[in-house]
Amino acid sequence: MRFAFLAFAFLLAGCSTLEPPDHIVHAQHDWRMVATEADRARLRGWRTAFSSAIALARTAGFSAAIAREGALLQPDAAIGGPIPNGPYRCRVIKLGSQSRGMLDFVAYPDFACRVQQQGQVQTFAKLTGSQRQVGLIFPFDAVRQVFLGTLMLGDEARAMHYGVDPERDVAGYVERIGPDRWRLVMPSPRFESQLDVMELVPAP
Repeated sequence: MRFAFLAFAFLLAGCSTLEPPDHIVHAQHDWRMVATEADRARLRGWRTAFSSAIALARTAGFSAAIAREGALLQPDAAIGGPIPNGPYRCRVIKLGSQSRGMLDFVAYPDFACRVQQQGQVQTFAKLTGSQRQVGLIFPFDAVRQVFLGTLMLGDEARAMHYGVDPERDVAGYVERIGPDRWRLVMPSPRFESQLDVMELVPAP
């Protein structure tokens, strides 16, 4: 079943929607049958990655910035509740640099994102910005959902197939952290940071 997921491309119609083939979405809604071994490991280690990245940012002098974010940057802040479909304002915070000379805390401004229903799963796309995550949101448990996707860079118009290039694969958890506030926690990303946290707030 994994190969069916790997075989489809995330098609971006005007960079606003995702259209995976219906038979793939309906046939496969168990993330465990889709995720690569590397992404399974990243998901298992999410809390260690979260705590380590926060510690690095605090040591680098960003304690006040972390505190201002409240529940967004608290590992155990999830309160349960799936993310609804619709447009979102989304912003990314990168924590814990992977190399010397980079900051251990970088907060980006709002970008546009969208969540849509496709069968038993949801599609997610970050529509603007130089790094854009696109993929599927799978049911998991009462507290969180699982995101599996890939990263689009620069002016690319089409996402790579998930599982083809480990450097582009993205795995994470979607969690509600407050009224009309969700986050996508992405442990151990391949670029720049040790943890990426995306805040998701419904767009007006």
